[in-house]
Amino acid sequence: MACSCCAQGVVFNANVIRNSALEDGLAGWAPLGACTELSVQHEEPEKVPTETINDVEDGYRPSGRYILATGRGGEEDGLCQAIPAGALKPRVTYRVAGWIGLGDGAAGEHAVRVNIRVDGEGEECALVVEGGAVCAEAGKWTEIKGVFRLKASPASGAAVHVQGAPAGVDVKVMDLQVFATDRKARFKKLRKKTDKVRKRDVVLKFAGAGASSAVSGASIRVMQMDTSFAFGACINPAVIQEPAFVDYFTKHFDWAVFENELKWYHTEAVQGQLNYTDPDALLDFCDRHGKPVRGHCIFWAVDRMVQKWVKDLPTDQLTAAVQGRLTSLLTRYAGRFPHYDVNNEMLHGTFFQDRLGDDVNAFMFKETARLDPGAALFVNDYNVEGGGDPNATPEKYIAQVNALMEKGAPVGGIGLQGHVTNPAGEIICDALDKLATTDLPVWLTELDVCESDVCLRAEDLEVVLREAYAHPAVEGVVLWGFMQGHMWRQDACLVNSDGTINDAGQRFINLRQEWTSHARGKIDSDGNFKFRGYHGSYVVQLATATGKMHRAFSVDKGDTPLVLDMDV
Repeated sequence: MACSCCAQGVVFNANVIRNSALEDGLAGWAPLGACTELSVQHEEPEKVPTETINDVEDGYRPSGRYILATGRGGEEDGLCQAIPAGALKPRVTYRVAGWIGLGDGAAGEHAVRVNIRVDGEGEECALVVEGGAVCAEAGKWTEIKGVFRLKASPASGAAVHVQGAPAGVDVKVMDLQVFATDRKARFKKLRKKTDKVRKRDVVLKFAGAGASSAVSGASIRVMQMDTSFAFGACINPAVIQEPAFVDYFTKHFDWAVFENELKWYHTEAVQGQLNYTDPDALLDFCDRHGKPVRGHCIFWAVDRMVQKWVKDLPTDQLTAAVQGRLTSLLTRYAGRFPHYDVNNEMLHGTFFQDRLGDDVNAFMFKETARLDPGAALFVNDYNVEGGGDPNATPEKYIAQVNALMEKGAPVGGIGLQGHVTNPAGEIICDALDKLATTDLPVWLTELDVCESDVCLRAEDLEVVLREAYAHPAVEGVVLWGFMQGHMWRQDACLVNSDGTINDAGQRFINLRQEWTSHARGKIDSDGNFKFRGYHGSYVVQLATATGKMHRAFSVDKGDTPLVLDMDV
């Protein structure tokens, strides 16, 4: 399924940074900006990090040698190295890997960024491409996990720049690498992982009551009807009037989420004037088509997304308004939404916490659970899976979840929005591995993959979907729309405005077909039929001399074969 036009002439997993591990001292490296000095230092063995997602070389371990950049006058100062001409190819996904730290005298944490400067004709034509960012700390090494892609070959040259942290803070860089990712090889690994995570051996037994002789050799057909892994899409009042949208949605998605219609600013734009007309209509649509719906969202923590009348309330009235919102929404729709995003984007916004105190977020969860005890309550945020947002690392997300639960909040799931560009599978997997340590289910709640080249968009979409589907902690993926002209992000559609399915849309269909099990064959001499199938619900059809039989069954998770007795 990979887009072969992207891989011609590319040497995968080869570091384009020379002297990365500093075997030749500072050869190739230079100060950047007002940085006054670079020096090679050696980390104490017990402080060299041991865990890494860098799989460029089998058995890779950090070298322990690092560059110390001192005398920095501002955030633009640091270190750099020219990248050899021709080393970076357009339309290829590159990963940035390595380790970043701060000098021993630094206080707190500071963002350090790796950028790729692509030179054009003249200084004004230079292009700076973000290659990753970390929150670095003194006395600690943090792995950088960046990713970038160029649309065209550099006209004259390129360089890697390491910048960030305030003036006077020393920056440390160990084993910085830039390399092209081999997506085909990654997909091959993920297919094997998927088989283990999402499938199970099944034995259908038709030998009850001495019936083996009657059914031996009979033709059998097993068909998967639905999957236990959820795929969903965002809807709104406009798109459900589009026949092409409805056709693609009803055929290929199991769940829905409303784009804006359940948000507080939509249901109560004016204080005291509640309007649930749109969510009621969308719920009716989903009921007719048998699609469960995620409740998005009860509150939104980002200041600019809070309606003005709420911002203008004094503290006591804001407290009452929060309670009113909870009571109004949750009593009206009790039992209708299996999930709720309780307070959206708390890694990036603190409006309610700033106004009502540190306990308000936990209160929102507890009160939601009291009013609608059947719903799973999610945190929901963006950039966590990408490795490039120092404010939204997996570690910070886990700390937020733990803090909520320590205050009694019944957090029931972790939402990764998934508004991605040029994703790297290894980085996504690393984030999922860390979030899985919470033992909470993970959903990609708002996935859209933005890329103007639809061939690359299809491949990028496949990267995210394969990583999610192969990971045991992930239980569902919801797309944030899929039709051109009806999406928040441009260049992310699966279906064009005229209703035609593009390469990305077909890739999605192909993956869903790949992850669906059907089997045909004959009953063996012991009256059994064996197959390996994806988790989900099935129907079996058996043709015998006396007629046909139909039976339904389910395949659940399990490490041992599922043995089911079928009455004949």
